[in-house]
Amino acid sequence: MTTATLVRPERPPAAGVAALQIAQRALRKYVRTPGLLVMGMVQAAMFLFSFRFVFGGALRAGSGAYVAFLTPGYVATIVLFSGGAVAVGVAEDRAGGFTDRLLSLPIPRLSLVAGRVLADFSTNAWSILFTAGVGFAFGFRLPGSALQGVGALGLCLLYGLVFTAVFIVIGLYAPNPQGAQGMSMIAFVLAFIASTYVPPSTMPGWLQPFAKYQPVTPMVNAVRSALVGGTHDLAAALIWSAAILVVFTPIAVLRYRRA
Repeated sequence: MTTATLVRPERPPAAGVAALQIAQRALRKYVRTPGLLVMGMVQAAMFLFSFRFVFGGALRAGSGAYVAFLTPGYVATIVLFSGGAVAVGVAEDRAGGFTDRLLSLPIPRLSLVAGRVLADFSTNAWSILFTAGVGFAFGFRLPGSALQGVGALGLCLLYGLVFTAVFIVIGLYAPNPQGAQGMSMIAFVLAFIASTYVPPSTMPGWLQPFAKYQPVTPMVNAVRSALVGGTHDLAAALIWSAAILVVFTPIAVLRYRRA
């Protein structure tokens, strides 16, 4: 009579552990290819330089200096310019088979999204902090207290988290990395047709409704208001942020499941 030896299967990692491991892998990719971050930093600085010193002399936004209007808007929307790298990274993981390997593991699909969001939010947070520093170097000064500046920065970081989820979905639906880069260009529309660079009231009448009521305008207005201790458009910005997360996070999870 023989006795069979029962082997207990290895327990799959918890959702939080799996998300952290996925985030670490994605961050290592950025560390090993520093050009990705360096080019993003150069692009952020050049855009801000152009609007501050090239176009700034011809642009007006109220009675104050244009740099005081420009910098909060640009910092709040920098994720819309740097987010293309997020979408391309997700598309590259799919094209290279890494996503398939993750899907073969017994881990929750939400962990795939959470890990990717954590990693890409980290790089977006760095872009926000770096761009804010460049803004100060180009002449921006806090109109209120340091605490109010921290509050405005917190809103920018929140928007970074929100739009990270959007770019992950773009990367999941793009046919290839080049397609992801092209699809990400839609974010430029949201950044430019908003209160980022000029007040919507200066735009043509037919364009003003879109500029005023799309999500980026209240987000930018809330950051500018927070710098002086106000709450203008804060409720609308938070509602838009919550709505985008509620919509795009399940879409990302569902896309991973179908993959």
